[in-house]
Amino acid sequence: MKVERCLHPGRVLLATLVLASVWPLLAWGHVESGQAGGFLSGLSHPVSGLDHVIAMVAVGLWGAQLGMPALWVLPVAFPMMMAFGGMLGLVGIPLPGVEAGIAVSAVVLGALVLGQVRLPLVAAVGVVALFAVFHGHAHGTELTPGQNAMLYSLGFVIATGLLHATGIATGLINRWDLGRQALRGAGALVMVGGLYFLWSAVR
Repeated sequence: MKVERCLHPGRVLLATLVLASVWPLLAWGHVESGQAGGFLSGLSHPVSGLDHVIAMVAVGLWGAQLGMPALWVLPVAFPMMMAFGGMLGLVGIPLPGVEAGIAVSAVVLGALVLGQVRLPLVAAVGVVALFAVFHGHAHGTELTPGQNAMLYSLGFVIATGLLHATGIATGLINRWDLGRQALRGAGALVMVGGLYFLWSAVR
């Protein structure tokens, strides 16, 4: 009887959550500072620039507008191609116009959300994948010397996924008329932000 009480699903879930929250602290206590710094630096890098943030959130917003299967395909395709772009940056392969490409990604993705544009899935993935390479390259070239490149890459891919999730969660308001208009307004803000960053990149 006591064993059954100890194995109550609620208590097991609580214990799992506590262990999951403590695990990163224990793990970082047993790795070199460069490794821990690499992961944490990668995790914080995508949210350190507003141009990255608005574009990545816009991917989630657009996915929510398009619905299944784009709802999950786009947020999977973006980090995968971003990791590829990050690898190019890490090994020193140049990519022209990275900052402009990032800004254009916000302009285009914002416009797609604003216009509620419904592209075929393959075309939508192509758009997202193209822009992801620019975002990834920027992350890859900014790796601090001495940090673990693999953990750094893992960090910025996870952070990107969380930003997509934020966009998807926000995009769920698309099911209501007022929510659809608010979502289009968010797309307009992303587009305006992208235009500002584009102007800053080319001036």
